[in-house]
Amino acid sequence: MPDQSMKHPFDSKTWAILPQYLGNLPNHVLLRVWGDPQASTGEREAARLAKGLADGFEHIEMSLLPQRVNYPYYPVLGIFGIDGEETTDYGVRIIGLPAGLQMTSLIAAIQAVSFKGVTLEAKTRIQLSKLQTDVRLELLTSAADELGTIMSKTIFGLAVASPHVRSYLIMADVFHEAMWRYSVRHLPHLVVNGRVHADGELSEEMILKQIAIAVR
Repeated sequence: MPDQSMKHPFDSKTWAILPQYLGNLPNHVLLRVWGDPQASTGEREAARLAKGLADGFEHIEMSLLPQRVNYPYYPVLGIFGIDGEETTDYGVRIIGLPAGLQMTSLIAAIQAVSFKGVTLEAKTRIQLSKLQTDVRLELLTSAADELGTIMSKTIFGLAVASPHVRSYLIMADVFHEAMWRYSVRHLPHLVVNGRVHADGELSEEMILKQIAIAVR
């Protein structure tokens, strides 16, 4: 671990507990950040966050890439798996700087990728293996949304466990357009394939039911 005097975005209390969650990752993870650190505070802090984690933990790497035309909001953090020289995109994304409680969601995303989704229930993995249709999960949450952190762990695990699932956590308290687009009034809010909506905390079983509705 680097000395705390180094410039990273964590307070001393957070920095002290991170090794409990990230210090013994079984597989390497790449944090890929899309954005321009000169364009906004969020993009600058996202790059700083990824670099701080990469500097502090041997199983985490990072890369900074320019903005892309197909992303409406920045920064975008992609969490990729690394196996030797191969990089795997599991479709795990965080849109916006994961501030406040959503730092826990970033940790959940890293763990989901590193552990390859093994935290999902066996029944869930069996049901996912039967999925033949592409699914896009969008979780709208905020820095103060505790239930969003619980939901994020599940949707990131689903993305890692199935090549048909892509999961996006959207910091809706920063990107209000996302809330207006889906007429969201309560957080967390899950959108499946842009048309099936659910408010509040959902279990793995309940999320699978929403997916089943969306792919009918």
